[in-house]
Amino acid sequence: MPQAQPHAPQRAVITGAAGFIGSHLAEALLAAGTTVIGVDRRDHYDPRAAANLARILDHPAYIHVTADLLTCAVEPLLLDADAVFHLAGIPGVRPSWGPEFSDYVGSNILATQRVMTAATTMRVPRLVVASSSSVYGPTDGTPSAENDPTRPASPYAVTKLAEEQLCLAHATRPGSPTTVVALRYFTVYGPRQRPDMFIHRALNAALAGTPLRLYGDGHQQRDFTYIDDVVTATIAAASPQAPGGVVNVGGGTGATLRDIIRSAQELSGRPIEIQAHTTRNGDVPVTRADLARARRLLGYRPTVDLTTGMSRQLAALTHVTAAISS
Repeated sequence: MPQAQPHAPQRAVITGAAGFIGSHLAEALLAAGTTVIGVDRRDHYDPRAAANLARILDHPAYIHVTADLLTCAVEPLLLDADAVFHLAGIPGVRPSWGPEFSDYVGSNILATQRVMTAATTMRVPRLVVASSSSVYGPTDGTPSAENDPTRPASPYAVTKLAEEQLCLAHATRPGSPTTVVALRYFTVYGPRQRPDMFIHRALNAALAGTPLRLYGDGHQQRDFTYIDDVVTATIAAASPQAPGGVVNVGGGTGATLRDIIRSAQELSGRPIEIQAHTTRNGDVPVTRADLARARRLLGYRPTVDLTTGMSRQLAALTHVTAAISS
């Protein structure tokens, strides 16, 4: 749990609450005294969702609603909400090139239109939407600032840019009661990270003794951001005092995929066998966040370094592995 949280809303709605970031955000808000309505099309019968929600399902201030934002009545979910954290959506670059693209459009764009329409109808003061560093696309390696050109290099990134801009378009309409902060998350990691993400795969390969697929030469650099820092920034963005607009949320330091492999081996004390594969479409060489706006508008400063964060994720994975084996 993050060490210090900014002022939290009294009543909040989290879409995608059964996901990696959503479940951590829900835990932090509940600890801060917020009543949380968690909305997700997955419920406790889904194994991964059940693991993510295990700590909060029985919390007296948590209400879980199993619903698909593309078809459900959204307005009743937002009744009396001080803030909506719109985290629901389909992640991942690689599958977005194929026939699943229509699902990306449905979840990341069409469902977002319904959420924003409901938020303005119900006069919710603030909506925080999860965007992605992928909207910047290929860069020259310098930190990306929010006013830099966006050049999404995958269908997934295109939908995330459309999602954030759709929310901001609603917010800029004359008389709109709902302001929007779009947070461009940079490679979030930590306990309960999605299994397809690189740090999870590297740590799991070390623990299980299975080969690690490495796409490209491993010198791709990422701005890895620990989940607790992401949660702190996300709650800060819900404050009515925080101006609307786009804000980067990064870890403050970069590392290559080769660095991650070395750290995973050192932390686990086990070697990792690498299976080399060609670079995937949409994979950019470098992501780095310029955090000046996040510091100025949200008071955001990342506090968890990569080694500490990976140690915590390894400990969580070890605990899960032991529990499955017993």
